[in-house]
Amino acid sequence: MTWISKAPIVVPYDFSADAKEAVDMALSLLDSSDGVHVIHVLGELSPAEPGEVWDTVDENTRTHHATQAIRKELSDEKYKDLKIVIAFGDPGEKICHYAEQIEANSILIPSHGRSSIMRVLVGSVADRVVRLAHCPVIVLKKPRK
Repeated sequence: MTWISKAPIVVPYDFSADAKEAVDMALSLLDSSDGVHVIHVLGELSPAEPGEVWDTVDENTRTHHATQAIRKELSDEKYKDLKIVIAFGDPGEKICHYAEQIEANSILIPSHGRSSIMRVLVGSVADRVVRLAHCPVIVLKKPRK
């Protein structure tokens, strides 16, 4: 599978066990972790949010905290050279935009396997990424039990 084992590989990260497994899968495809780009997308704050009103929370603060949280979860030596990116907005769009910006070779994304009703109600980031991406998208889906 040489066409997917070239850097850079983008891996969306939502702090789930599936996302951590996707990072591990990306690492197994490459010789080093510096070709793996982990992206976490945060929602934009409403102007009525208390942190916005009182000017105590901004994008820099949120970026710092999210990056620290990811570094804490991915603290093993094998993760030391991962590139961590925090974006704000629609997850599907931001993941694809970042992948295009860095000319990613592929996107490796876990699917949480929601039922069709839940997918209709909340949408699926993986579905959106597959539709919008400029590069191959590998959706990691666990077998049904």
